[in-house]
Amino acid sequence: MENESAVAALAALAHETRLAAFRHLVVCGPHGSPAGHIAERLGLPAATLSFHLKELRSAGLVTCDRNGRSVIYRTDCARMEELVRFLTRNCCQGETALAQQERVP
Repeated sequence: MENESAVAALAALAHETRLAAFRHLVVCGPHGSPAGHIAERLGLPAATLSFHLKELRSAGLVTCDRNGRSVIYRTDCARMEELVRFLTRNCCQGETALAQQERVP
């Protein structure tokens, strides 16, 4: 992952509504969730949610597929894992044992 892609992904998540939508989709897992259900769950008008989901899609964090009249959104877990790897690539100067020690209380 390049810096530009990481910045786009982090910027997309740096909004309360988009973060809530993304976290909802993470919970939904690979089955995803219809846009209408996400809007209902978050208490948002469809147009507002559509704007935020478009931003998440542009950043590559979610995908969508049409299923009849519904649009199903899913997290792109591979992309999110790529972002996390990018952020932690040089954690603790590459010494994973040190990183694991720091996690233990």
